[in-house]
Amino acid sequence: MLKKGSKLYSILTGSCPRCHKESMYLDKNPYHLNNLFKMNEKCSNCATKYMLEPSFFYGAMYVSYALNVALMVAIFVIEYLLFKATIFTIFTSIVVVLIVLFPLVSRIARNLYINLFISYKKEN
Repeated sequence: MLKKGSKLYSILTGSCPRCHKESMYLDKNPYHLNNLFKMNEKCSNCATKYMLEPSFFYGAMYVSYALNVALMVAIFVIEYLLFKATIFTIFTSIVVVLIVLFPLVSRIARNLYINLFISYKKEN
């Protein structure tokens, strides 16, 4: 399921959306917060430029917003329906989960956003 050539592979691994051979990020670990948004300028394998235009990744903030809203709704539904938790407990859980997953969601949002504009191209 998660193999090279699929958009899901590039989104989850942070690899180049064109060739899937190299990571787009200088540091693959999103929890190294100093390097969270530091990216290579282009892919050393296929020369795909990651910053398609100035301020390109501002659009990824909207994707991040949507992912975070989906995450909040999922946490609310799980805690309210399955565990019958109080509103305070649910609110606390949502805040903690969003803080802990912030780096991961930010990276996935960027990966998803760039994959909307660049497609995989199989080498000949």
